[in-house]
Amino acid sequence: MSVTALDPATALVAIDLQRGILAAPGAPYPTGEVLERTVRLAGAFRAARLPVVLVRVSFAPDGADLVPGRTEQARPGPTRPAGWDILAPELHEPSSDVVVTKHNWGAFHGTDLDVQLRRRGVTQIVLTGIATSLGVESTARAAVEHGYHVTLAVDAMTDLDAEAHRNSVRRIFPRLGETGTTEEILDLLAKSR
Repeated sequence: MSVTALDPATALVAIDLQRGILAAPGAPYPTGEVLERTVRLAGAFRAARLPVVLVRVSFAPDGADLVPGRTEQARPGPTRPAGWDILAPELHEPSSDVVVTKHNWGAFHGTDLDVQLRRRGVTQIVLTGIATSLGVESTARAAVEHGYHVTLAVDAMTDLDAEAHRNSVRRIFPRLGETGTTEEILDLLAKSR
């Protein structure tokens, strides 16, 4: 379903746009393009006085907060370069953004994301980020389970594999909410103000 409406209380939620993840190549969109589109969306949300939530993934240096049995998820200590979990500075506006740190694929489990959204009266989220089939899809599924309307900015997200991205966009996302491009969402946001 293409994007048709934004609730008056909509938040932008950007997944894992941080140094270590942005350094990897994306497919089908380069990570730099995903960041640029999300920066544009974040600027428009801030101008409309709507919340911008930046979700980052990070782990304790000793790996104590890794999901048991999921060592491929992250390696503790020196295998992650220093600063890999720092949010992209061109995206982050410290004076206004909400920052959520997750330790799993999805941004709801084990974080205060739901509390942060509900305190702000949010009823809908627009999702962007990396990786489409992992963090973005997991967060979208949980958002629906938490009762939020979900919109997915499909050109402001990318994956490690283009086919994984296409599978999420074509098969999963239409069951979870509305999909649209950055331009469609920006246009709808401008019309709704």
